[in-house]
Amino acid sequence: MQESRLFKIVYHLLDKGQATAPELAEKFEVSVRTIYRDIDALSGAGIPIYAEVGRNGGIRLMNDFVLDKAVLSEEEKQEILTALQTIHFTKQISGSQTLQKLSAIFNLSSENWLEVDFSRWGNEGTDNEKFELLKSAVIRQKCVKIAYANSYGVISERVVQPLKMSYKSMAWYLKAYCTEKQDYRIFKLTRIMELEVLTDGFIKRSFPEVDEKPGTTCKMIRLGFPQSMLYRVYDEFDKKRVSRREDGDFIVSVEMPVDEWLIGHLLSFGTQVEIIEPAYLKEIVAERAKKIYEKYKI
Repeated sequence: MQESRLFKIVYHLLDKGQATAPELAEKFEVSVRTIYRDIDALSGAGIPIYAEVGRNGGIRLMNDFVLDKAVLSEEEKQEILTALQTIHFTKQISGSQTLQKLSAIFNLSSENWLEVDFSRWGNEGTDNEKFELLKSAVIRQKCVKIAYANSYGVISERVVQPLKMSYKSMAWYLKAYCTEKQDYRIFKLTRIMELEVLTDGFIKRSFPEVDEKPGTTCKMIRLGFPQSMLYRVYDEFDKKRVSRREDGDFIVSVEMPVDEWLIGHLLSFGTQVEIIEPAYLKEIVAERAKKIYEKYKI
């Protein structure tokens, strides 16, 4: 089973220091390609394992993480257990024997502290499948063809080079290089309507981290909320961005791009939000609310 093999690979490298892919393939009676898939799975889960080419190369754990199984710190042991547990909960391992074996060796408890379900309510697991396909494409450096619905409701097809999965503000995003736009883009997973992992590979590059949304400009937004909105204020904004008035109401000051998403988000608060600044944002939201009223008035 894969879980047993993953454990044995980690243990073998802790014990021997390094090994070549053919050596591991022979030892565990699998193909060299399977060994590299195992290494990708372990690396993707956070275990510091890598392959080094050359005459003295091989597969090994990073030297500054562990030199010998006997000198693993308690924190390092827990990191290995946590990484393998992450693989288990993202469907890379079908059971918990690996965690039990390592827990016994390290004399640590491996509690099931994490449960991951990427699907929305009523989604029947398709979001989980989408996440797995994209995660695999990132690790294997394979291009992906997607059908994506933008904030204006337009669905378009494009080929992207997936670089990183990102979780932010209660949603998953794909950071990628768009071959059509010849630029970096961020795609919200729930708006990816269809996807196909292609056979075409790409050379991995670093996603620019300066701007969260390339091509957009963030503005300082100041919002007022009554006490009754406490649950949503702290659900959706960093507490460092929240201050409290003497009357108990809240002021939120945050830099955000003024786009269709922000307008829809502010409308979702109904009458329970006051836009303090910028003034032009008040006019935009008021005009949008007026159109909604005109549409549904009897």
